[in-house]
Amino acid sequence: MMRKLYDWTLSLAARKTAEVWLAVIAFIESSVFLVPADVLFLPMALARPERAYRYALVATLASTAGGIAGYLLGAYAFDAFAKPILEIYNKTAEFEQLRACAGRETTMVLLVTSGLSHLPPIKVVTILSGVVQVGLAFFIVSCLLARGARFYALAWALKRYGEPIKGFIEKRLGLIAGVAAAILIGLYFILKFAAGSGQWLNC
Repeated sequence: MMRKLYDWTLSLAARKTAEVWLAVIAFIESSVFLVPADVLFLPMALARPERAYRYALVATLASTAGGIAGYLLGAYAFDAFAKPILEIYNKTAEFEQLRACAGRETTMVLLVTSGLSHLPPIKVVTILSGVVQVGLAFFIVSCLLARGARFYALAWALKRYGEPIKGFIEKRLGLIAGVAAAILIGLYFILKFAAGSGQWLNC
């Protein structure tokens, strides 16, 4: 199922309505869709490098709007809508673990790392932000900055290096971004511990 979903998303890049589909996928990936918008963004930016930054803007704004929707689901309709979504993707256990261990401050850090590298999964952190009541203004700004940084970095790389960089991005960039996100999370907890909290996590 996952492969078919991936292939279908990839096929959208060849359509005349690809830009609209990019906005749709970027919007729904934040809370209900399994395939990241990067899958559609990469071939679109590669085929039309002169539009790469435009596509990055579309993806950033749509992903942020979708994040707000996911945030509201977590804040006001968790049991009715958000929880069933997590169950569909078998993310309930991961979500509950994060909710038990991550307070509001930690969730703010996870917002940045998930926006940059999908670590933890972006839909999980989006819903969690609503549940733990992260400030909406901070949530929006972090989405714009972190997700925008990811899309604009991809746009820059594709414009500069073209086809040769595509294979590297698909195979290695996720790993590199994941390691960077893990380092950022680790530094946060080290600083928190050094500041005298005496706790690595809240659970």
